[in-house]
Amino acid sequence: MKMDELLDETPSDEISEGAIADRFRGYLPVVIDVETGGFNSATDALLEIAAVPILMNVEGLLITEATYSRNVTPFEGANLEPSALQFTGIDPDDPDRDALDEESALKEVFAPIRKLMKQHGCKRAILVAHNAHFDLGFVNAACERADIKRNPFHPFSCFDTATLGGLAYGQTVLARACESAGISFDAKSAHSAAYDAEKTAELFCGIVNRWQKFNHQVFS
Repeated sequence: MKMDELLDETPSDEISEGAIADRFRGYLPVVIDVETGGFNSATDALLEIAAVPILMNVEGLLITEATYSRNVTPFEGANLEPSALQFTGIDPDDPDRDALDEESALKEVFAPIRKLMKQHGCKRAILVAHNAHFDLGFVNAACERADIKRNPFHPFSCFDTATLGGLAYGQTVLARACESAGISFDAKSAHSAAYDAEKTAELFCGIVNRWQKFNHQVFS
């Protein structure tokens, strides 16, 4: 049986309390996407952050929770590469961005993650992202600058959907992996942290759920 035939139904939205903690060794998977002013987390600005926590339904399949996102004001002295701003289309000086400083933005995004960790009995969150160490580096650097002691994420472990996409579909680019997975992807909406996080979450859930069904089919 092909893997594409193993997930032809829509997962139930009914959540199984506490089950997600048993699936990933006590970790709550949270998909993160950041938009930045460059590639160097130590010097370049964090401009957007979005988080999509992952839970488990009563059928044992992963489902997405809500999306939490904030625009971020560049920290004092932050580098802003013109090529990065052109790529993302972000204007850091746009007053309509309603941006928060790093500390406030991170605390606002982290609050619901901590609530879900407690609710589902998870000891810590684990970051899921496309090219995950990039996003994790910016989250960790921003937490250090803001002197946030309660970073919910594991400091170095993460799940990378670029790797998983390469394994499942032979595609490491997010848009192409989504296309191969049958997930709609609007290139015009890409490079928004919220949109990219939501699509990454769909991809992650789809790959893990297909593997779980495939594994059950083979070994049951």
